[in-house]
Amino acid sequence: MQRSPVNGMDFLWMLLVLAGEFGILFELLHLAWTTHYYLSNTNIPHAICRPGKLKLSYFVLIWLFSLDYILWKIGICNNEYTIVKLLLDVFPPSKDPSLFISHQDIEGIPVRIYQPKTSQTQQRGIVFMHGGAGTLGSLDSYERLCRYIAKESNSVVLSIGYSLVPDQPYPVQFEQCLDVTVYFMKHAEDYGVDPCRIIICGDSFGGILAATICQMMVQRKDIPRLRAQMLIYPFLQVVKHSLPSYMQNARVPILTKKQGLKFALQYLQKNISLQEVVLQGAHVPKEKRMKYKKWLSPDNIPDEFKFREVKALPDPKHPFGEIKDLIDQLCGPLLSPLLVENSILQQLPETFILTVQYDILRDDAILYKKRLEDNGVLVSWCHLEDGFHGSVALINNWVAKFPCAVKGAEHVVNYIRGL
Repeated sequence: MQRSPVNGMDFLWMLLVLAGEFGILFELLHLAWTTHYYLSNTNIPHAICRPGKLKLSYFVLIWLFSLDYILWKIGICNNEYTIVKLLLDVFPPSKDPSLFISHQDIEGIPVRIYQPKTSQTQQRGIVFMHGGAGTLGSLDSYERLCRYIAKESNSVVLSIGYSLVPDQPYPVQFEQCLDVTVYFMKHAEDYGVDPCRIIICGDSFGGILAATICQMMVQRKDIPRLRAQMLIYPFLQVVKHSLPSYMQNARVPILTKKQGLKFALQYLQKNISLQEVVLQGAHVPKEKRMKYKKWLSPDNIPDEFKFREVKALPDPKHPFGEIKDLIDQLCGPLLSPLLVENSILQQLPETFILTVQYDILRDDAILYKKRLEDNGVLVSWCHLEDGFHGSVALINNWVAKFPCAVKGAEHVVNYIRGL
């Protein structure tokens, strides 16, 4: 018996059915992997802010990261974080009638300026550097936080849209933020800002940008002195990953210990296989470990932060292979501002530091606080007992809003009002 030929529409329909069936199978496998990874690598303490909401949010984030990775590997997306970047920038807030918001290029770098309509001349100015590990984050994804700070503190906020890796390699991000900050300080009056009332601020990776640039600025004589620096759960060192906060919060989202180090290696465009070596401290020679021991000692961390202490890591192995190339970068002032000499710290301006309990970077900030105070710098410290890394940036985000974000943002603006 002769078979009837398959026409074009029937053939197209067959392809769509097959694609749908394979697509469903792919997504089932993808969800199974996401669930396995989440259960194996995540620990969300009950005392954390809105644990159920954080669990759901982090599960979706893992699903998106893994989907991004798959699409990147098969050549559909340009990089490993295409979809995540896109989603971070969507759902822009509605217009705010109390603010003038403008876009400019300063030294070829895009910036966004938020000016309260009620402001007068000689206002405070805040240079803001967003987080995202140098690979994520943008002017859009930090729009809500910058609006909140400008409006609630009645200050001019300049947010820097520095380039991300791999589009621009390290250390371009530091250079761009430094160039914009210097320009803003020299031309502050053009924005209605008092050049002696400029604050530098950053969260997470933006915190290391802010801390490092603040250290650079105090060595310059061609610009006014910064009024203050504000560091929100800052990333401050890549030398020791066995501090209590790294051990206690190793699997606490949204920044686990392995994810944090993966981001750092990707930022430096180094092989991710070096992750375990750096976690063990094998990238730091003995002489450098001895030099930094007093500044990175857990003895300098208050006892109340050690109650969740866990088993320490084994003694690190000796450096080998490619890891040697990382030593100067990871231990240097651009990536470990916590470890600069006392002579620089003594020149730093008044400082605000915000830490959150459930964060691998908590103890870095606590140690930096002690070093600053030991060198005569006035430090205002805010600690959120139920906070987690990245929470403050979620202020006024209707999709993923947490009470600790509101508390943290309120502490930030209250400090600014007092300057």
